[in-house]
Amino acid sequence: MSNDEYETTAREAIKSLIGKPKGEDNVTLFLEHHLAKLEPEYFSSTYGSTTPEATQIVDSLVLVHSWSSEDDGTVDVFDFSLPGSVTDYLLSVRFSGDEVKEISMES
Repeated sequence: MSNDEYETTAREAIKSLIGKPKGEDNVTLFLEHHLAKLEPEYFSSTYGSTTPEATQIVDSLVLVHSWSSEDDGTVDVFDFSLPGSVTDYLLSVRFSGDEVKEISMES
C-alpha cells in the first residue's frame, strides 16, 4: 500500500470505532476529553456548533506525523490530531503489514 492508502485506511479505522466498545479507550476517550476540555468557541468556529457530531470531528482530523516504528524505514504509524494545534493529544494508528494493529490515544 502507498502512504496515502495507509492514511485512508487509518482514518476509516478511527471512524469505525465511534460509539463502539472497542473504541472506548481511544477514539471515544479522545473525543470526550476534547469536548470537555476545549473552549466551546473552538468547536463553534471550527465546526459551526459547540457540540459537533463525533463524525465531524473525526473527519477533520489532521495527519500530524507518519513514521516507522522499525528500522526498515516502512512507514507504519500515523498520528492524527485536531486542526489548529489546540492539543498535544494524538490518535495513533499502528499497522502490521496492511492491517491496522492498534489505535491508541497518545500525548
